[in-house]
Amino acid sequence: MSAKSQEIRKSILAKWNENLSKYGNLFSSDSISGSSPPSVFVGSYNYPKVFVGPMVPPIHGDTNLLDNPENWTGKSLEEIVNFRLNLVRGIQKISINTTEGKYIENLQEMTMSSKPIDSDLEFQKPTSNISLDGESAPFGPIGEIKSAKFSGSTSTKPIEKIFYDKDLKTKDAVLNLYNSGIEISRIQKCFSIGMLGQERKLVPTKWSITATDDIISKSLTEEILEFSLIDSYKVFSFEHLGNLFSVLLFPHRWIYEMIEAWYSNGILGFGSDHEDARGIDHPPAIAGAYFAAKLAVAEYLFKNKIQSGVMILREIRPEYAIPVGVWQIREGIRQAMKAKPIIADNFDHALNLASKSMSISKAEWLSYGKIGNLLRQKTISDFF
Repeated sequence: MSAKSQEIRKSILAKWNENLSKYGNLFSSDSISGSSPPSVFVGSYNYPKVFVGPMVPPIHGDTNLLDNPENWTGKSLEEIVNFRLNLVRGIQKISINTTEGKYIENLQEMTMSSKPIDSDLEFQKPTSNISLDGESAPFGPIGEIKSAKFSGSTSTKPIEKIFYDKDLKTKDAVLNLYNSGIEISRIQKCFSIGMLGQERKLVPTKWSITATDDIISKSLTEEILEFSLIDSYKVFSFEHLGNLFSVLLFPHRWIYEMIEAWYSNGILGFGSDHEDARGIDHPPAIAGAYFAAKLAVAEYLFKNKIQSGVMILREIRPEYAIPVGVWQIREGIRQAMKAKPIIADNFDHALNLASKSMSISKAEWLSYGKIGNLLRQKTISDFF
């Protein structure tokens, strides 16, 4: 982490500590009462016996925004971190194969709810620590639950229908919910808390996030392969939360690559992975970011009934001092694809335009990717 990142991180956490005063001692108490957004979390530590529970803020009312990434575009990093750190995470250690019983059933009802749930948690001991793991959005202090009471749930019909359909495979359940208009962040929670599929089990939240993005993006690309090729070179851009994205679309059968770059203590680091029409057959080197970005650009191609090659460049700047989860990549690319693109003459020109606003040169991007060099060589050879 750079000195600038450390400075920003300290500033955000210092302001959060100042805000604790308005809640009195609730964050160090043996109980909490508030309205869960609704939100549940399944950890991965000690798998297959993991920590599972609700996330509850010390406030009542409409708290939906505290755990709704689809509505965070335009919010500052500080605002988002504060949303999340206000959520106290209650936990109980449970086997991943436990998808029944009062506690889990309550959490499933909570996940199904269309509105925040009044929640009262009593802890074994005062809550402590906060989580900033970089994979999922942050959340506040954690406490082992002694007792929990929930009230006021109202079922979301598409989720309720899928929950009671135990003949439906997990993949089909995810796609059914997506096609019903259920937000991806909610589908991920349903997946995580063991509500989908024929053989149900709890899935750590960070795994369910990636699995959901993978299932949906793979389904979309299968459809995209049937569409006609795009007839031009387009460059889309968007910047938020210290992340700068450039998306290149070019005439080619589906081929996809994502390259990330970041500075750590003055050293430039890169990560990348790619696929062709056969998909990817290994866990991508850049983990969940790969599928989150793929889903967002696949949505654009599917909506416009076109097929293209795709290259995504992501520059992670020091301003991104506290990782808030891969949702910001999905939403960042979604926003990029809503903007008016710049039309390029060829792939080399498109890459020039894409890297122009970044602090990383075209040559550096090319040196860590695979597809760009191949396409660029072909483009140059076309002139001879």
